[in-house]
Amino acid sequence: MEQGFQTIETNGINLRVAVSGVGPLVLLIHGWPESWYSWRHQIRALSAAGYRVAVPDVRGYGGSDKPHEIEAYDMASMTADMAGLIAALGEEQAVVIGHDWGAPIAWNTALLHPGKVRAVAGLSVPYTGPGPAPFIEVAKQVYKDKFFYQIYFQEPGVAEAELEADVRDALAKIYYWISGEGLRAMPPVSKPADAQLLDGMTAPEALPAWLNVEDLDYYVAQFEASGFRGPINRYRNWHRDFALLSPLAGQQIQQPAAFIAGTLEPVLNFVPGVDLVSTMRENLADLRMVEMIDGAGHWVQQECADEVNTALIEFLREVA
Repeated sequence: MEQGFQTIETNGINLRVAVSGVGPLVLLIHGWPESWYSWRHQIRALSAAGYRVAVPDVRGYGGSDKPHEIEAYDMASMTADMAGLIAALGEEQAVVIGHDWGAPIAWNTALLHPGKVRAVAGLSVPYTGPGPAPFIEVAKQVYKDKFFYQIYFQEPGVAEAELEADVRDALAKIYYWISGEGLRAMPPVSKPADAQLLDGMTAPEALPAWLNVEDLDYYVAQFEASGFRGPINRYRNWHRDFALLSPLAGQQIQQPAAFIAGTLEPVLNFVPGVDLVSTMRENLADLRMVEMIDGAGHWVQQECADEVNTALIEFLREVA
């Protein structure tokens, strides 16, 4: 199925969008630090299965606009981008699917723009509602004596400088760090609160099978061109997001929903002692699928493309 790129104006910015196929619209939203390319296996499979697949570079990434201001990356803006993209593609609704940061964007697009979302799925990050306080404040309590990457990301320019010093080295380490292979070889260990992100990380001697040299080359080129400020700004909006979403605490997402993750997914252990999948079940009114893929780490749709494609097509057959 032939794939092409379109530049589409939505919510006052331009997004580069990979578009493929004909049929009901499926919107795929990537996470950090990725691009439309992280969905390359799903674009082929879903478009071949009879769906029109649209995959943007999220604002701040790749070929899309990159506002400088931190507040330009709040959840209100991110979800409005996706709702506007659906309309700009000439559709009333889409099935919206996200991975990593794309998952909260997908979940909250369903919550904030319900008329635009026929069904919703999250990969790796379950929907747990706004919580009692901004997540970053909870993290500061839980990780007060230890390193936590989202706390490290709060000061503008610090993480950017570390990651942009050697983009290839940084990405190779990050992708391996929380992949299934990386987690089996070296489970994450605590670092002192004043550590840097890449401290203690090692690049693999050989790239894992799901990430070949050409794949890494593509990601490196994207981030060498765009930098990391826009992508990391997403982490600097927890207080704005809480102000937006806390009035909706306890309100379930009503659309048919699915969740897919690897059994080694570290996000599910962000808050020690809290079962995030159980919390998710309480916040989704129509959860149709929970698929846990044995041995997969965080980059689940790349690590286990066939299994994810099978699950997504099963879900889409039911809801689209």
